[in-house]
Amino acid sequence: MQEKMKQLKETLATLADIGGALAILGWDQQTYMPSMGAESRGQQSGTLGRLAHEIGTSPDFGKLLDELKPYAASLDPDSDDARMIKFAIRDYEQATRVPAEFVVEQAEVTALANQACAEQRAKSDFAHFRPHLEKIIELTHRFIGFFPPADHPYDTLLDNFEPEMKTADVKAIFTALRPQQVELIKAIAGKSQVDDSFLHQPFDEQKQWDFGVEVITAFGYDWQRGRQDKSPHPFTNGSSINDVRITTRVAPDFLNSMLFGTMHETGHAMYGQGHGINLERTNLANGASLGVHESQSRMWENLVGRSLPFWQHFYPRLQKQFPQLKGVSLDKFYKGINKVQPSLIRVEADEATYNLHIMLRLEIEIAIIEGKLAVKDLPEAWNAKMQEYLGVTPPDDAKGVLQDIHWSWGLFGYFSTYALGNLISAQLWEKINQEIPDLPEQIRQGKFDALLAWLRTNIHVHGRKFMPQELVQKITGSKIDPAPYMHYLKKKYSEIYGL
Repeated sequence: MQEKMKQLKETLATLADIGGALAILGWDQQTYMPSMGAESRGQQSGTLGRLAHEIGTSPDFGKLLDELKPYAASLDPDSDDARMIKFAIRDYEQATRVPAEFVVEQAEVTALANQACAEQRAKSDFAHFRPHLEKIIELTHRFIGFFPPADHPYDTLLDNFEPEMKTADVKAIFTALRPQQVELIKAIAGKSQVDDSFLHQPFDEQKQWDFGVEVITAFGYDWQRGRQDKSPHPFTNGSSINDVRITTRVAPDFLNSMLFGTMHETGHAMYGQGHGINLERTNLANGASLGVHESQSRMWENLVGRSLPFWQHFYPRLQKQFPQLKGVSLDKFYKGINKVQPSLIRVEADEATYNLHIMLRLEIEIAIIEGKLAVKDLPEAWNAKMQEYLGVTPPDDAKGVLQDIHWSWGLFGYFSTYALGNLISAQLWEKINQEIPDLPEQIRQGKFDALLAWLRTNIHVHGRKFMPQELVQKITGSKIDPAPYMHYLKKKYSEIYGL
């Protein structure tokens, strides 16, 4: 069987190499590619996607996996080889349902749609993006049709990002969470609002960039295996554990965008840099799910980056970088960066309201998949739900339905992973603080090596070996649970707002 395992790993390495090339093409498209390159980039991505699909769905590969099944059953179920075979079979069974020509068409359509989304967001013009989105939704329905009927058609999409998670599971979690978050927001609204006006003033862009670099270097981001660039929408991408890239955006008159966006993406990137070297160029060199991935980014952005101990260390450095903050006390700054206020833009939302942005998107996506909401009605539906959930109405499409790039990439089923990541991060944080009881003091001293080492050992090194719920259960003793997150929010904001 060792010869067959060798064959499997060689095939997986080929697929990983193609996936890495696609990742770099996608990174380039969002950063340095000329605007006229979208069509050819779509063709290039389509060709590579087709090649990967053909290799990963070939009858010979399927035969190899059938031959390896008995071997996998004889192994420790948590061993690398057993998990490698398990996920290869899962991926094969899913991929063989999708025709190669569909993979090519989807790559070409989404490349053009992504370019159109960026252009029309700049113009705040949904009408000209609408044909692209209608085509993507048509493709999404076709994709669902390749699979056996599920409990809900949205299950097929969700499974791409949160394996084995069901629409009903996510709805149940959100149903338990929503009233508690709404109650908290109402309680905060009844208190005197904190002042964050000092965050809305000119901040030198290069100095912002330099401060962000200082912070994430202290976190442990490995610059020999990564880099940072600018993009309209921050993201993380990479071709291997030795090439994990991040992007950020810098607002000239608002400090939070660069500051917390950079921390957020670094959380993703350090997860990518932390996979076990033994998993490199295999199907396990990835995150357990996007929800688990998001738990890493939200942890570094919020649980670390918006904490008081963090700023007790870094605030004097920030004041030195920006003298206009010297008259702003640490307490005022800390409260300002944690201000709770319903807002228009998801990526800039505070912790107390962020999940409501996600719930809104989930409901819209489900309505689209169920055929209850037409693309032409999206801006109106979006604005109505923003008013219902957050009490604000977007003044234009750029700050409304066009603010996210996910749909232009065909990523339906993705959004709920952001809120799930928040919940997982709080569960993990409770466990981490039990095992590193002096963690707040370490953070106060600007030391993050023990935290990163814990994440490396318990999460990063496993890559994709475990299903998300399985991994969370192994570490915390329970599946994804909203209770620790609500405990964290209530404690934090009770102290800030005197609830």
